[in-house]
Amino acid sequence: MRGKVTVLPAEDGKPLGEVLRRRGYSRRLICRLKQIPLGMSRRGELIRTVDTVSAGDEIVIADTGSSDISASPELCAPVLYEDSEVIVFDKPADMPVHPSIKHQDDTLANLFAARCPGTTFRPVNRLDSRTSGCVITARSQFAASALQGRFGKRYLAVCCGDPGESGEINAPIARERDSIILRCVREDGKQAVTRFRAVARSPLYTLCEVFPLTGRTHQIRVHFAHIGCPLAGDSMYGGDMSDIGRQALHCAEVSFLSPDSGESLSVRAPLPADMRSLLELAGIGCGELTDFA
Repeated sequence: MRGKVTVLPAEDGKPLGEVLRRRGYSRRLICRLKQIPLGMSRRGELIRTVDTVSAGDEIVIADTGSSDISASPELCAPVLYEDSEVIVFDKPADMPVHPSIKHQDDTLANLFAARCPGTTFRPVNRLDSRTSGCVITARSQFAASALQGRFGKRYLAVCCGDPGESGEINAPIARERDSIILRCVREDGKQAVTRFRAVARSPLYTLCEVFPLTGRTHQIRVHFAHIGCPLAGDSMYGGDMSDIGRQALHCAEVSFLSPDSGESLSVRAPLPADMRSLLELAGIGCGELTDFA
């Protein structure tokens, strides 16, 4: 994602970090840039996010791609679809998308580096480490730009209790105070909207199709907890851990226009074994989910 940010007159005198966030750079990406030599530079010299910038400054943003990500060919994530511009992986629930201090070589990025050496890792959608399913990965900056904000997602989730036949959860999400990871519903949060439809239920659980209309961190998990039906296995937000060891959430389908052919595509990921076992334990049949069997 190498590029330049030209500081506008309205941004004169502001800290670089504030400017980048206003331009749409996520905190995750900014943190990643801090770890790269000359990740952000001005006139060839390092600039920090706390340094102020002046109108007309050109801030050079380094490539944060796979060039410095180690390849791990032993990792496995099934490929659901592939063309010259896109790969859609079926990410397992025990695989993070990005490397971190605790995960240096066991992520989808490491697998991608082995499969596509020399190609920048550009995931178009991101899943929590313990959420399984479809991850769209662009093979070029062109494909990443073409797909950004132009794809649909359908999740399958098993929640505790009964949320009703269908509904829309419209509740703003904010970072939990004093926590880097936790999120909560709060009036000063960012708008977040999730639609759902119940597919099948038992006395303990309900299987739902879920359609997030926005993309906030932990959105589905926070919203279902907010209405009193946390996801099964989601210890972070109050879900029952009795029958599954991680949040019962799976990105079952993504839809997009192929940057390669212009064709409208829908790519589906089969329901993983642990969620199938959970449904069987609960006595919920998968008859209505033949596309995801």
